[in-house]
Amino acid sequence: MSWELLLWLLVLCVLLALVVQLLRFLRADADLTLLWAEWQGRRPEWELTDMVVWVTGASSGIGEELACQLSKLGVSLVLSARRVQELERVKTRCLENGNLKEKDILVLPLDLTDRSSHEAATKVVLQEFGKIDILVNNAGRSQRSLCMDTSLDVFKELIELNYLGTVSLTMCVLPHMIERKQGKIVIVNSLLGILSAPLSTGYCASKHALRGFFNCLRAELATYPGIVISNICPGPVQSNIVKNSLTEDVQKTVGVDTAQSHKMATSRCVRLMLISMANDLKEVWISDHPFLLITYFWQYMPTWALWLTNKLGKRRIENFKNGLDADISYFKTWKTKHD
Repeated sequence: MSWELLLWLLVLCVLLALVVQLLRFLRADADLTLLWAEWQGRRPEWELTDMVVWVTGASSGIGEELACQLSKLGVSLVLSARRVQELERVKTRCLENGNLKEKDILVLPLDLTDRSSHEAATKVVLQEFGKIDILVNNAGRSQRSLCMDTSLDVFKELIELNYLGTVSLTMCVLPHMIERKQGKIVIVNSLLGILSAPLSTGYCASKHALRGFFNCLRAELATYPGIVISNICPGPVQSNIVKNSLTEDVQKTVGVDTAQSHKMATSRCVRLMLISMANDLKEVWISDHPFLLITYFWQYMPTWALWLTNKLGKRRIENFKNGLDADISYFKTWKTKHD
């Protein structure tokens, strides 16, 4: 075989590999590293068994679904949120559908904005189970309002809950993990912690702050390789996050259900989260297109991303003013998967 033919075969293989990756990307509902882990990586059923997992924001949405899927893995669960009645409902669902007994689930009411209560809550978990293997910082609220119409109290509330509350609880749990030299800290961030979009100025600010803080913390903990920090960034997911979003006033929420069919199924998002946790991935993006594509633009071609966001942002504002889900129009030409 001549060197020229060998070179052409090499070029052909490279082109074929690029085509395969492009096809994979067009069908992707997460970043390619996470999808590779789903295909070839460690299974949550192998890695997360017998762990103590503390989930905040466990009363609905991603937190509720995460608790239910974890309950099938044989973990011990700590369920936290403000609404005790809803936490009890989630606990009952976990007991009915999972492999846990009453003693394996602790309902622990918690208000993230009451930072003075976090240390006591941590002690309760340690007294109950003796350890905390995984802290899932899932609690938080979103926002739907234009910046110039929004009270400063809304921005303050979003920072207090999404950012400072998460940081405070993490700092209460972290000494225990440092003492054991192991543990996982999971932050349910958002694609809006990477990119930016109109109607979410305060929410974006809080999520960008989380990403910056935990990336710095990861570097500070480099001498503790057994402590893993995972930044999980979902896009639009079927939940009540829009319904419960703050608007221009801190006492007012959107309060109405919006279309959900164009969003990723919560069960699919949570399954990918568990795969990320099992494989100790540092940051993952979970979303259907076009938001996944836009995130890649923001990461690698920010100038193009800003231009594209300005174009799409006008339609987002129009949808919001017309009482529609702000993101629904982006999915007209994209078929969602994994319902």
